[in-house]
Amino acid sequence: MSNQSTFSFARALVWVLIAAGFWTGGLQAQAGPSQPAHHGESSAQRLPSSDFVSAVREATARFKDVAQAEEEGYELMFGCVSGPDWGAMGLHYVNLSLVGDGVLDPARPEIVIYEPLPNGRLRLTGADFLVFADQWHANNAATPQLGGQLLHLFESPNRFGLPSFYTLHVWAWKENPAGMFSNWHSKVACDAFSGK
Repeated sequence: MSNQSTFSFARALVWVLIAAGFWTGGLQAQAGPSQPAHHGESSAQRLPSSDFVSAVREATARFKDVAQAEEEGYELMFGCVSGPDWGAMGLHYVNLSLVGDGVLDPARPEIVIYEPLPNGRLRLTGADFLVFADQWHANNAATPQLGGQLLHLFESPNRFGLPSFYTLHVWAWKENPAGMFSNWHSKVACDAFSGK
């Protein structure tokens, strides 16, 4: 196949993927029907999207009070994460013992996400599931997924100073116009974050 034919084929393939909804651009996750199970994936990881979001809501309801999250080992890291064009992710309360275990479980998110409010309070907006890429691929060949959603790869170096990692945001407590599993939330802002 000539270089011109190869280029034309690749361009056509990209357009087919865009039309089919598989090419998500930027950092947005696939938000479609459940994907086939990958090696080592539990039945909880294969939940349909609506059941998956319900499971995340149930698992995180007690964290509406940030004091409960802190009592269970979650601590604020990275300040308030915002982007220049996409909105924000908000405040990431990370449970380092869960990050280090290499397990993805809808009932045990590595991170719970909050939005700072003007009155100084925090509103729970969702959860973030995270596993380090090297740790995941030591036992799994395929990209990790939860609830039929492929996790995003953040390569190193990255703004968080972490080794390459996979992540999936689930906006279980605040509807996201960009999609339930998009990394960025256009209706979340860091303006009220005091730095504390």
